[in-house]
Amino acid sequence: MASVFRCRTLKIEHAGRPLVDIGFEIEHSLALVGESGSGKSLTLKALLGMLPKGFGVELDVEADFPLRRGETVAYVPQNPFTALSPLTKIGDQWIVASERAPRLLETVGLEAALLDRFPPELSGGQLQRVVIAMAIAFEPRLLLLDEPTTALDAALRGVVIDLLKRLQERVGFRMLFVSHDMGTVERLCREIVVIRKGRVVESGRMEEVLAHPSSDYTKALIDANFANREFRK
Repeated sequence: MASVFRCRTLKIEHAGRPLVDIGFEIEHSLALVGESGSGKSLTLKALLGMLPKGFGVELDVEADFPLRRGETVAYVPQNPFTALSPLTKIGDQWIVASERAPRLLETVGLEAALLDRFPPELSGGQLQRVVIAMAIAFEPRLLLLDEPTTALDAALRGVVIDLLKRLQERVGFRMLFVSHDMGTVERLCREIVVIRKGRVVESGRMEEVLAHPSSDYTKALIDANFANREFRK
C-alpha cells in the first residue's frame, strides 16, 4: 500500500437537490461515520457505480488502479441474509472457479462442507464470512464495507473485525468501512471521516479524533457510543 487512494471530489445530487459533497483519502483503513441519512451508503454506491437512474454524480478519484466493481473494488453489504440467494447452494453462488471456493472459505475460517448447504442453514456470522470470502476472491485493491457487523452480536462482531484485519494484512487492500458504531471502527480503522447531511464535519487519525473531537456532532456520536468510556485525557 505504497500510494494513497484519494477521492478529491464526490458530489451526488437528485432532482436538483445536493445530497453529498465530500472528499477523503484512504491510506490504510478509513471509517466513514455518521448518523442514518448522512450519506454514507450513497457514497459507497457512487464509488461502485450502483446509484439508481436519476442521481447525478461527480467523481474525481486518484488511484493507482482502475475502479472495476467485483475486481479491483469489492463490496461487503450490511445484511448477509439478503446478499445471497436463499434457494441456491453456497457452492453455486461463486463467480470464481469452483476449485477456489473451498480455499477461500478456509481463508475466512469456514469448512468447505458449507458449500453444499443453503444460506438459511448458516448462521449470520457464517454468512457474513462467506460474503467476505466472495468479496476478496479477486484480491481487490479497495474493499468497501457497509456496516457489515450491525446484524451480529458482540462476540461475532469481534470475530469479523479480527478477520478483516488478517485479510487486509494478507491481501493488501485498502478499506473503507461505513458505520455509525464508533466502537467497531475504533477497533478496525486507523483513519476516520465524520459526515453529517452529506458534508465532512471532521477527519483525522482515529485515536486523535476520539480523544480530542473538535466538532460537537462528533462529540455527540462518541458520547452516544461510549457512555461508559473516557477517551479525552
